[in-house]
Amino acid sequence: MTVTSIVSCDAVVPRSYPPRRAVVSWIFFDWAAQPYFTLIATFVFAPYFATHVAPDAASGQALWGFATALAGIVIALLSPVLGAIADATGRRKPWIAAFGAMLVIGSSLMWIGAPQRPELIAPLLGSYVLATIGVEFATVFNNAMMPTLVPPERIGRLSGTGWATGYIGGIVSLILVLGFLAASPDSGRTLFGLSPLFGLDPVMHEGDRISGPLTGLWFIVFVLPMFLFTPDYPARHRLGAALREGLAELKETLRGLPEQRSIMMFLIANMIYTDGLISLYAFGGIYAAGIFGWNTIQLGTFGIILAIAGTFGGWIGGKLDDAFGPKRVIAGTMTLLLLAIIAILLVNTDSILFIPVTPAQAGGALFASSAERAYLVLGCVIGACGAPLQAASRSLLVRMAPKDRIAQYFGLFALTGKVTSFIGPLLIGVVTSITASQKAGMAVLVLFFVVGLMLLARVKTPLSSRPSE
Repeated sequence: MTVTSIVSCDAVVPRSYPPRRAVVSWIFFDWAAQPYFTLIATFVFAPYFATHVAPDAASGQALWGFATALAGIVIALLSPVLGAIADATGRRKPWIAAFGAMLVIGSSLMWIGAPQRPELIAPLLGSYVLATIGVEFATVFNNAMMPTLVPPERIGRLSGTGWATGYIGGIVSLILVLGFLAASPDSGRTLFGLSPLFGLDPVMHEGDRISGPLTGLWFIVFVLPMFLFTPDYPARHRLGAALREGLAELKETLRGLPEQRSIMMFLIANMIYTDGLISLYAFGGIYAAGIFGWNTIQLGTFGIILAIAGTFGGWIGGKLDDAFGPKRVIAGTMTLLLLAIIAILLVNTDSILFIPVTPAQAGGALFASSAERAYLVLGCVIGACGAPLQAASRSLLVRMAPKDRIAQYFGLFALTGKVTSFIGPLLIGVVTSITASQKAGMAVLVLFFVVGLMLLARVKTPLSSRPSE
């Protein structure tokens, strides 16, 4: 079976759906892109930058926050425009290829980040911004392909399976880095007790830095099935005409958005809680490195455990999405995330929820202290909730948005996920700089989830989205 469609100036209506091979190939985009978030943005390169390239962990967290904010501003300004143009041209893959190239280039350049080289801070942050813009825009256009792949009643499962598959990819990439590439500078051995492959120097943290080029190569290899086997929309207009038509439709959509109150409220809610989630992911590893002094192997092991939790969370969340509706999944996961953040702020090296505990001993076993184990458990809650929150959000948009403007609405979705995404990292950076406290910086995230829950309560989902809602 292949995708056929009726193409007019008003709509693209799928008559049938592609074979299983096309759907599986689309799912592998999440597998291809996830190492960027796992290796670079969270568990390997970001903590390495904060603790070994920046002058100290607090200033490293602040600098990383400012760079994340800059990328968020660019994405916020351009994503709805690009989505509108993509709807007008009818094509998705050329955009994915172009922005995927930015991801590959930006990630690969992170190899230059040798330790204690302050002159490299600016180029490293520039590479991070480039890669972030690339992966986020590529994801916008990949998401926009969803309505042509499966019937509406299977969108939740497709989205959840994609996120779960991505988390598995993150696990595999972390195991590869920790087990074979990144070694402790003290022992010279990897997590598996091996010497690093390719003669990577532990003292120069080449095992941490190789995560950048590995992310780029990984994306190239595993995104290929999507390009080869997943059908794209047929071309409709040339770029010049598409630009004019797309911008005109975007203007019309924005003008009429207040009349679509539920979609507008959902997009605003998404703006708030996604900012909190992105910030939580971006700074979770940096926070642990500063509070507990975890090295790359400890952070990577922590990341593997969280990714496993996220895999099950995404898979289960997809089933719950189809069974109970995406709005309930979003609300439930946000509530758990809020409680987890509050609990994390009450975990210190010598206390948990104000109860004194024995601090970790130097040279002790992995996650030996009670505080470290508490942080690990709370991290698993965050990992298990983050995947279904994001998967249910995109499936709810698929159910609510007009089908002929799906990429445009995913552009707005990316806009609302990024238009304030600089605020979270910026607030973390500013508060951390002012107080010289990582904990104070992270505390601002509580507000994002509280407001997100309040706004989500005002969203009315379509009757056709789930009979039970």
